[in-house]
Amino acid sequence: MTACAVEPAAGHEDDDPPRAGCTITADGSYAARLALNGDCWFPERWTLDGPEPYAVPLPANQPEEPGTEVQPMGDGRVLIRRRTDGRHVFSLLYPTGPGTGELPLGAVQCQDEETRLRMLPPAPGGDKAYALAAGRRSSTVWLVAGGAFGPEHVAEIPGRCSGGVWLDRGGRMLALDRETEGRTKAVVVDLERGGAVSPLLQIAADSDDRLLLADPDSGLLLIGSDAPSPGRARLGWGVLGSTLPVRFPECLRMPECAVTPFAIQPGQALVPENCGVALRIDGPVGSWVGVWRPAERRVRHLAAPEGWLTGAGLWTPDGVLQLPYATAEVRCGVARVGEPVGEASGETREAAEAPGPAWTRARPERRPEPEPVQDPDPEPESESNPASNPGPGSGPRTGPRTGPSPEPIPDSGSDSGSSRPSGTVPPRAVAPRPVPLQQAPLGGLVTK
Repeated sequence: MTACAVEPAAGHEDDDPPRAGCTITADGSYAARLALNGDCWFPERWTLDGPEPYAVPLPANQPEEPGTEVQPMGDGRVLIRRRTDGRHVFSLLYPTGPGTGELPLGAVQCQDEETRLRMLPPAPGGDKAYALAAGRRSSTVWLVAGGAFGPEHVAEIPGRCSGGVWLDRGGRMLALDRETEGRTKAVVVDLERGGAVSPLLQIAADSDDRLLLADPDSGLLLIGSDAPSPGRARLGWGVLGSTLPVRFPECLRMPECAVTPFAIQPGQALVPENCGVALRIDGPVGSWVGVWRPAERRVRHLAAPEGWLTGAGLWTPDGVLQLPYATAEVRCGVARVGEPVGEASGETREAAEAPGPAWTRARPERRPEPEPVQDPDPEPESESNPASNPGPGSGPRTGPRTGPSPEPIPDSGSDSGSSRPSGTVPPRAVAPRPVPLQQAPLGGLVTK
């Protein structure tokens, strides 16, 4: 058992109920979730890289308690975090014939009951797993699986941290959203340099700037910030290691909806503006899926497949979006759709209200041609200047032009504003120490 020396924080996420979604490894091979058997929760591992997905139940001797987290590892085992007698106990689960094997890893005990500890997203490589203990004045990163002697203290970061995004394929550079003096800014933690912290986002001095998602291949970043609209967060995008300002596309501004990016298309090393981005959209008529590419600057709306494990999914390098789902008839399924092409085939409202034929649920060898639901043909957009601190290359933009779409989901295409961040992260290949924008050879964050 290892002590967690952090300051108290308000609230405790272990009071939350078990999550109905799932967590997917960085390479998309496995997923893990808590599944229901009557009124009881138990861990379940999904294998996703075979000819068709299948699930393996991993029940313990008793049902899991609220607040339990599960995370798949690259070798097919499942890491589980349980709360027991004030400690966070970690074990690896694996199938053993008709039963479930369990390898205890140790525990982390926080000094204060109100300190929040949760798993960070699966690390690249799949052989290690990390947890974040967030306190009021400092936060701690723990290596909870893959170490030599149980949970290991990796980094101590001043300030209260949240989020968690991996910036490289080596599992070295971790971005966290750090709150200090009433403002939240994304920072980079170098896990191989004793947890050295460097600034990543500072779009404006008085703005809250969070990193929501990143793709190590292309450097595409999805950013949440209230810099263009003080007091109101907007969704923007940038690219690691460049000099143009962060853009906040108007098509991603949906006043009546909550828009959350959850997957970026990998393998687009030189063309980040062509990366597909999957969005979870929660609105008055429910939840559905949005597909957006920076070059298109329009959102294509798709009805979510029935039983979608909401907020979970992944892209293949060739542009196929895959969403895991489970229904009474299908215990373990993956719905697939290729890149939407051609003319629009339905109204946005219809796509949001009724699951349609956009998703392929059959086995891969029997998949029919997908029929995606798209937005109506766009109208020409008007150019707009950056809202503040225009950067180099912020002249006329290129790419398809878009116009507004039917209510209740706005879908116009011009970028309404941009702001220059003051921090940067290192080039993606070797992940050296981050340097301030003024010293970076390629500058900070760039968009087109």
